[in-house]
Amino acid sequence: MTVRQVYNPKNNQIIINLPETFKGKKHVVVTIDDAVDTKAEKFLQIKNAAFDPLFLADVKSINDDFERLEDEIL
Repeated sequence: MTVRQVYNPKNNQIIINLPETFKGKKHVVVTIDDAVDTKAEKFLQIKNAAFDPLFLADVKSINDDFERLEDEIL
């Protein structure tokens, strides 16, 4: 069974209360993922991408590839 919950650490600690279905289990795997993003953070990243030289170069490269395909006769 897998349970996914988001916790807000307090004093760099979290306390996890396991569900009843985990009772008697000898091992539990805990994975810490600090990449929890809110929609606002994601939109900010998208807005910043418009000025990212590497991202813009990738977009230009893809656009150039498609322009060459449009010029070809299939």
